[in-house]
Amino acid sequence: MRMERKNAVRQTIIDTASRLFYKQGYVNTGINQIIEESGVVKSSLYAAFRTKEEILMEYLVSSGAATDEALKTAADNGKDPKGKVLAIFDYLIDLVQEKEYYGCNFLNLIAEIPAEAEQAIKQIQKQKNGVRRLFATILEPVGKEDLADELYVLFEGALIANKVHHKVWPVESARKIAARLLS
Repeated sequence: MRMERKNAVRQTIIDTASRLFYKQGYVNTGINQIIEESGVVKSSLYAAFRTKEEILMEYLVSSGAATDEALKTAADNGKDPKGKVLAIFDYLIDLVQEKEYYGCNFLNLIAEIPAEAEQAIKQIQKQKNGVRRLFATILEPVGKEDLADELYVLFEGALIANKVHHKVWPVESARKIAARLLS
């Protein structure tokens, strides 16, 4: 029972920090706010995590896994490699139009964490390389895995342009370019 309670407290902290990091940024989120909004006592937070950076790492790992799963699920909606790639862009089109969408959490974080946060940067790179590998894996059966980097750059560029313009057209444009590349 004690371990279950500890895991529940840990998950509550992660859930609260994840929401706050995503909505208002890592730098703008303080430990005291995480404690207050999660409803855990300070000693419980520090028993679960020694530092805010440890919470960040858990956030990156868990959100990376969720993102990877969402992209793979989206790809599964396509019938062939081209359809799978376009299904990922369709997922992105839907995602950027959600009311509570504040941009790619990984790109948001990489823009605000210091260069010294090497572990966090490596975790973000790992997640982003997973997107590149997903495109390569999808295209391998048709011998077009060399297009994975181009599709990855389109994907990331669409996310950044969406963040700048707060419009869906950059993602729709990236999808059109992807369709032409795969024709």
